Amino acid sequence: MLLLPLLLKATLLRLASGSYRPFYNGFYYNHIMNDNDNGQDKVDYFNGAKLVVETSKDPVYSYNGANVTLPCHYRYEPDMGPKRKIRIKWSKLRDDYTKEQDVMVAIGKTYVAFGDFKGRAHIRQASRHEASLVISDVRLKDDGKYRCEVIDGLEDESDVVDLRLQGIVFPYQPPRGQYRLNFHEAEQVCRDQGAILANFNQLFQAWSEGLDWCNAGWLAAGAGDGPWRAPLPLPRKPCGGVPLAPGIRSYGPRHRHLHRFDAFCFSSALKGEVFYLDRLAGMEEAKQSCQDAGAEIARVGQLYSAWKFLGLDRCSAGWLADGSVRYPIVTPRANCGPAEPGVRSFGFPSKGRFGVFCYKER
Repeated sequence: MLLLPLLLKATLLRLASGSYRPFYNGFYYNHIMNDNDNGQDKVDYFNGAKLVVETSKDPVYSYNGANVTLPCHYRYEPDMGPKRKIRIKWSKLRDDYTKEQDVMVAIGKTYVAFGDFKGRAHIRQASRHEASLVISDVRLKDDGKYRCEVIDGLEDESDVVDLRLQGIVFPYQPPRGQYRLNFHEAEQVCRDQGAILANFNQLFQAWSEGLDWCNAGWLAAGAGDGPWRAPLPLPRKPCGGVPLAPGIRSYGPRHRHLHRFDAFCFSSALKGEVFYLDRLAGMEEAKQSCQDAGAEIARVGQLYSAWKFLGLDRCSAGWLADGSVRYPIVTPRANCGPAEPGVRSFGFPSKGRFGVFCYKER
């Protein structure tokens, strides 16, 4: 009896490996020339029915730290009656629909999750012919496309659903100044600020909402192999010329080690709160003030998220963890910077006394 669970586990691992067989495209069994040789296909299904897999046609939206369900259902045409014991496989895809990583495989009630999805993902089979994927404690890098694949003997069909995190894109320059980051350094500075490198879809959404940034910045791998782009709602001479239409400028792939630009980072909703301490101090004193309040000094991504999702509005500059001094404005007013809402920056002062923005988990 102990042998059966081990065999199931071995089968699930084999399903997840590339050695199982290439992704099914309909060629292996259901496109067979008919006996009349008249150029028309004769469709034969080995189990006597066609397997159909369907996911949501619209993107599924979630945010950092939430739980989300990616719907997936299958059916047979014609209906085959009682539920059969099928195999389910979920994979995360790149933008070009090639597989990025295995998420989970399941046979009946036995399943195996992989990588970062261990302990966070399971199959929901609450109704007949359901194969939905539930992801708990959603993380920033979970954003993307997912393939739901259903395997019933030789039948193998799939569909793709898009998971999009609600968040904010912000351009980032390090203390050293403009165009100092290669691709890998850009990835790291975004992580250091409680964010990740944005992908093209996230940058496009930010541009459509008004992001205007004339400098070039790295995007996540897979968006044209990490090219840099500049979002411009209003074309102007220093940013490619006035005759060009509004849009996101792209100059194609760049060498990830040799070329240097800024970074476009992406952050989502917070699990905690950002608050301001009006205690004028230097950087090190500011850190200690947050610790004394049972918190930590806030990172840039956390400040942007608090401004975007929690309506944080403070016309007083404060230290952040990277050594920059910034302040968030929701309602523009006199003596608080430009006429548009946004997060203002005083750069990276080497000295001076300011308040501090702190972050505390709920």
